[in-house]
Amino acid sequence: MTRILIYDTTLRDGSQGEGVHFSLQDKLLVTERLDQLGVDVIEGGYPLSNPKDMEYFREVRNLPLKHARVAAFGMTRKKHTKPEEDACLKALLGAETPIVTIVGKTWDLHVRDVLGASLDENLAMIADSVRHCKQAGREVYYDAEHFFDGYRHNPEYAIKTIQAAREAGADCIILCDTNGGTLPDEVGSVVERVRRQVDGALGIHCHNDCDVAVANTLAAVAKGCVHVQGTINGIGERCGNADLVSIIANLSLKLGYEVLRNGSLAHLTEVSRYVYEIANMNFRSNQPFVGASAFAHKGGMHAHGVARNTASYEHIDPAAVGNQRRILLSELSGKSSILAKTTELDLSEDPTLMNRILNEIQDLEHAGYEFEAAEASFHLLVKKLAGKYQPKFERLAYRVNVEAGKDGLPVTEATVKLRANGEIIHTVSEGDGPVNALDGALRKALQQVYPSLAEMALVDYKVRVVNARAGTAAKVRVVIESRDRNDVWGTVGVSENIIEASWLALVDSFEYKLFKDETKTGK
Repeated sequence: MTRILIYDTTLRDGSQGEGVHFSLQDKLLVTERLDQLGVDVIEGGYPLSNPKDMEYFREVRNLPLKHARVAAFGMTRKKHTKPEEDACLKALLGAETPIVTIVGKTWDLHVRDVLGASLDENLAMIADSVRHCKQAGREVYYDAEHFFDGYRHNPEYAIKTIQAAREAGADCIILCDTNGGTLPDEVGSVVERVRRQVDGALGIHCHNDCDVAVANTLAAVAKGCVHVQGTINGIGERCGNADLVSIIANLSLKLGYEVLRNGSLAHLTEVSRYVYEIANMNFRSNQPFVGASAFAHKGGMHAHGVARNTASYEHIDPAAVGNQRRILLSELSGKSSILAKTTELDLSEDPTLMNRILNEIQDLEHAGYEFEAAEASFHLLVKKLAGKYQPKFERLAYRVNVEAGKDGLPVTEATVKLRANGEIIHTVSEGDGPVNALDGALRKALQQVYPSLAEMALVDYKVRVVNARAGTAAKVRVVIESRDRNDVWGTVGVSENIIEASWLALVDSFEYKLFKDETKTGK
């Protein structure tokens, strides 16, 4: 089985994406997680670019990495500069990493118009830089920038640039589609031709400007590349880099190559979401393999097929990459979808109940509800229709008051009145807004009876107008996401009044938490 080296550049190329920022601690945390996953090489940054990257290379030496090796990234020497006097090469070697990655110009247009150098001088710059780092005892990877554009316009010179790097001792030549404008057929044919002209290991580095970076990477591997570069989740400049998540999954599960460490593929979803969190980015729900929707089934026919045979609508077992199957509920759902969801609730198959649940969901969706992101509300609905719902508290009244304070800023106060454990509880709470105030008042009332609510927190709040043509009288749908130490769940409320819609979703969230805790404790 052929092994493909996985080279991650999330911390350098990925950080160039718009809105992406990693602190020094972030970079160290991601390094540890990538090492645990089994990534072979982690490109930590460009040591000459900023003090944070220089500090990273000092700090990363203290991490007890078990598998990955760290690479420092830099450029070829400047023209008319000796390699031993070049600031970039000094910084590269000063990073004291076992691997250095040097990027150089391949496209004659860049040599003339960007570097302002002659074609022969560029070849000397490449060879001198690689040779200097090899003589310093480093493993050297050479990134042939804009290789496919350069090859398209002047193939003879493009080949000369990578031959110069190879003859100077480069351990691997990486062919870069820097502008991301090459398509898979061309990538494959060019790699095939390069292999006939250049000895040794080849790698591939693709950008995603034509939305084919993963396909381009796989095409290059099919023609002999044994080293792939990319970023977790495909983050990066412009349209991003090749997504290592999809590349790794495809190489392993579809093509049978050896990647990562044994058994670590099942942590792919976990690592993908970890990087999103560290980068403060929203998850991409439709991301292949690891997205929340990657194995979500909404149509009744699909849910029915999956219930009979998961392979009917799933190309792999979700667990292979650490993901999970989800059955979504909507007006498109059939009895199979309902059955799949109610199985989780330990309800016996009852055709009459299934029809009642299905009809109720369709009626509620027609009224503006959606249960795809509100499975907790669905669970409570099923309990009610099945006659298994015993409310943990009784809502008696609530009130929200918003007025201008002395400093002109709004002051929000919520009052909640409910019955729990046979007692009437009346509480009041101020908040940053109506939902925050209601949450505080409800929490203050119920924690007296249910202390476990202290560990519950609201983490997301979304509002959507359902029937916009009604203007300010339109219905709104509120979806609230909550979490505790173990789980995350969503609830929904719909009303012409945004406060009422929020209240309905909020109450469902508290009810679901209490039912969930009761199930776990077996009470």
